[in-house]
Amino acid sequence: MFENKILLITGGTGSFGNAVAKRFLTSDIKEIRIVSRDEKKQDDMRHEYQQKYPDYANKLKFYIGDVRDYKSIEYAFKGVDYVFHAAALKQVPSCEFYPIEAVKTNILGSDNVIDACVKHGVKKAIFLSTDKAAYPINAMGMTKALMEKNVIARSRQLQEGDTVLCLTRYGNVMASRGSVIPLFVEQIENDQPVTITNPEMTRFMMTLDEAVELVLFAFENGNQGDLFVQKAPAATIGTLAEAIVKLKGNEKTKVVNIGTRHGEKLYEVLVTKEDMVKAEDLGNYYRIPADNRDLNYDRYINKGNEKLNIAEEYNSHNTERLDTEGMILLLKKLEMFR
Repeated sequence: MFENKILLITGGTGSFGNAVAKRFLTSDIKEIRIVSRDEKKQDDMRHEYQQKYPDYANKLKFYIGDVRDYKSIEYAFKGVDYVFHAAALKQVPSCEFYPIEAVKTNILGSDNVIDACVKHGVKKAIFLSTDKAAYPINAMGMTKALMEKNVIARSRQLQEGDTVLCLTRYGNVMASRGSVIPLFVEQIENDQPVTITNPEMTRFMMTLDEAVELVLFAFENGNQGDLFVQKAPAATIGTLAEAIVKLKGNEKTKVVNIGTRHGEKLYEVLVTKEDMVKAEDLGNYYRIPADNRDLNYDRYINKGNEKLNIAEEYNSHNTERLDTEGMILLLKKLEMFR
């Protein structure tokens, strides 16, 4: 489906953008456009790809723009076939201290991307979300939850032949920017103690390659307003730290509990009870179709949904739980542990 097509990635200099770019660059895709606001990261990325992929680097085109400012990004969408929207503020503590900044980027910025997609006739756009958007308790999750709601609401307004808007929701993507794994490795390499917040916290664990597979699945199978979730194993933060210490540390490496940070949950939810009622199990993935009821509430008021009484959410406490050895095997898929 990408043969001779143009793909645009917002936030393309980040972990997701780089993973998607590397996956597509050597294929028969025509062009990959990177839209972001950091000229230094773009320059670094440009030189890296010129060195590693000299035969393909000319497929990469860089655009300086901020999703908060529609005019700064709109022209980059002209002629684009597919869009992957990864630009976001996603550090939980940062969003707790600057929630309005998270609103501007995560909600209003994503709406600007929708406007640009629709105006220029993009075939399909995939919007990146997070498990923190399910039953959100922090500003990052709340803004991502509203981003999801808005993407679905906008999808209802579109006609056949318009841009198809879909969502993907991720758990913890290991070694991505902001992930705790690079922090643990850095602490070990500097002979510092590994600092964990709560050893009993659980988090979904998935690799960047698996994250890209979910994007591909959404591009190939997504209908208007669909939300896709990949099933993933989970581990406690204590198990994760123990696995990294075994791989990178020594007998002197200590693990210190520093307490829960701003806005952190004990466990994460990937699919809520309300979503599980209508979710389609596709093997490795769940598809949650959009709720396309209209504003005529009267026709729904006398009929509830009894399935909600027995539905169970899909969270990092009740998914497959990795032990230390299982976590080590997963970590060895990452470049920094090979």
